[in-house]
Amino acid sequence: MFRSLAARAARTQTFASTLVLGPAALLVMAACVPIEPTGTGAVSPGGPTGPAGAAGQPAVAAQDEVKPPPAPPAAPEPPVKNTGNVYTDHFLELWTDIHKLSNGYFSPEGIPYHAVETLLVEAPDQGHETTSEAYSYWMWLEAMYGRVTKDWSHLDRAWANAEYYIIPSLADQPTIKGYSPRKAATYAPEGDLPQDYPVALDSRIPIGVDPIGEELKTTYGPAPIYGMHWLLDVDNFYGFGKRGDGKSRGAYINTFQRGPEESVWEAIPQPSWDAFAGGGPNGFLDIFQKGTGFAKQWKYTNAPDADARAVQAMYWAKKWADEQGGNTSVDANTAKAAKMGDYLRYSLFDKYFKVIPCKSPSCAAASDYSSAHYLLSWYYAWGGAAPGSGGWSWRIGSSHNHSGYQNPLAAHVLAQFDPLRPKSPKAAGDWATSAKRQIEFYRWLQSAEGGIAGGATNSWKGRYDAPPADAKTFYGMAYQSAPVFSDPPSNDWFGFQVWSVQRVAEYYYVTGDAGAKVILDKWVAWVKANTKLKPDGTYEIPSSLQWTGQPSLDWNDQTQNFNGSDKTFNAGLHVKVTSTTPDVGTTAGLVHTLTFYAAKANDKDTQKLAKELLDRMWAKFRDPKGLSNIETRKDYKRFNDALHLPTGWKGKMPNGDVIENGSTFASIRSKYKQDPDWAKVEAYLKGGPAPNFTYHRFWAQTHIALAYATYGWLFP
Repeated sequence: MFRSLAARAARTQTFASTLVLGPAALLVMAACVPIEPTGTGAVSPGGPTGPAGAAGQPAVAAQDEVKPPPAPPAAPEPPVKNTGNVYTDHFLELWTDIHKLSNGYFSPEGIPYHAVETLLVEAPDQGHETTSEAYSYWMWLEAMYGRVTKDWSHLDRAWANAEYYIIPSLADQPTIKGYSPRKAATYAPEGDLPQDYPVALDSRIPIGVDPIGEELKTTYGPAPIYGMHWLLDVDNFYGFGKRGDGKSRGAYINTFQRGPEESVWEAIPQPSWDAFAGGGPNGFLDIFQKGTGFAKQWKYTNAPDADARAVQAMYWAKKWADEQGGNTSVDANTAKAAKMGDYLRYSLFDKYFKVIPCKSPSCAAASDYSSAHYLLSWYYAWGGAAPGSGGWSWRIGSSHNHSGYQNPLAAHVLAQFDPLRPKSPKAAGDWATSAKRQIEFYRWLQSAEGGIAGGATNSWKGRYDAPPADAKTFYGMAYQSAPVFSDPPSNDWFGFQVWSVQRVAEYYYVTGDAGAKVILDKWVAWVKANTKLKPDGTYEIPSSLQWTGQPSLDWNDQTQNFNGSDKTFNAGLHVKVTSTTPDVGTTAGLVHTLTFYAAKANDKDTQKLAKELLDRMWAKFRDPKGLSNIETRKDYKRFNDALHLPTGWKGKMPNGDVIENGSTFASIRSKYKQDPDWAKVEAYLKGGPAPNFTYHRFWAQTHIALAYATYGWLFP
């Protein structure tokens, strides 16, 4: 079982995969379903930029006009010293560590790696891949740097790099104009196990109308979708390259696609632009999809929590820059975040735009907003034909909603903060509904102890089966203790708690929402009861969680309960802390949450705990590249896990590694044997002790820096 070390480190994500058979089959299949690739063919430049936006928003250039970003500076600019606040100084030290090129956080192109270290398997299956998560943390880091130093050039560089590398351009979405909101996709069921794949498309199942497709087209023209794909192969480790060229760095790739039991150890990496340059005669497509006559195609998957984090970062950047007198680059990048938020609305809808609730594949196809759940779901995805393979394109949302992905602050500012209000006429209203709905979701999922349980789905088992008769529902969607994936269970990692509730705490800090305070009061009390400050100067916070029961009621407009004194509310839904950890990334998320809560609630005891954790982290875990812990990776025994392939299927990775039944995680990734740390893993596979590693993950190091900076800001 791939458990807590990897899950703790970077949520084991499984994202939608999407495949198409040919021009008539406008997709698709989404899989496992993480947490977020290239034929040739000329694409003429010069797409529409769309009409003028909301007041105060500069126009955003079409993606095919994006210029290459500036290279990273040879060395970081010297940070401000002796600011008068030790925590702000710690932030500046860490910012310098992250930007020092010799420390290895960035590629030569200036792309943030998932981690400094290369031998790392979790959601990304190699350390020098990167994710939209890393990009969103980078933006957040540079927003805070601008607040501290008044230097906004680094934030501008982050957005320029994101637009060039992780937001697919028009050249990467060449047939996007072929999309029809009235024929958004073709249904394919999700399987329970990797062995259940490939699955067949079924055009008999009704698909709803995409309710925002025409609005987005009216607003921006037939432009490419402006959202981040979740996963890049920065160093071209696998050799797919961009758009099938086999050599370009920063290549869009995907991994998970085959049901909730497919862990990273069973996933098969594939290019997001499948030009049949690797895999078998049909590239990698017929591993996942039954059929004949496969078309070369492109397909991307968005991790909504990352795009929402980018919006969250730009809210603070705009606020802080305006307090300093304003900054034109911040204004321009805020407009880009607003546009990203416009397209992010795809995450608010059922996967196949079916009505909610839906308890059978034959349930009604929605023609309006009756397919909207208004939550930040696990993904949205889109794709289409490669040049020469047709002119079709498709889009899907997601039916699966995890508490760990919600971001009520992002929804609130997209609805209420003028510089971030998207251009589309319905967008602000959609996000206003979403902000309210997300807070309700947290409350519905809050356990008797205070932790936030898993989530809910409109598509039981990923194929619209009828959920168990006793399953409690949220606006018609059935409760799930571990939405989306179960190897490991998706909500057993405490990191999802701090990532998600941190956003609730920021939302509470900004709005003072009494409902958010009810949720936070109970959650903070639970965390404090399970956090230990030891006499030797160390500490322990929750790590792994175990859930029992379910919410006590079916939640809808008539059954809201934000009565914090109601001891019977969700009395049958429980969480137990089964292990603890001093993990620095998760601790930073906890401190960040406690700091915002303490500042708004004037809670001195919580403030003291946040300070103690910051001080102990710095004293115990500081190293030349940031802060880090030693990890023992027992899960690396799974380098020898066998892969499941369709009977008789045989193909090759670009480097010649054979893919067939009997292949293993390691055998189709033979380049891992060239890694300087491979000897430790090899010895373990031969019967030696589990290897120890010290990792510097980009998300963790930036969140640590942000925790120090936020404490220094709110408690000067």
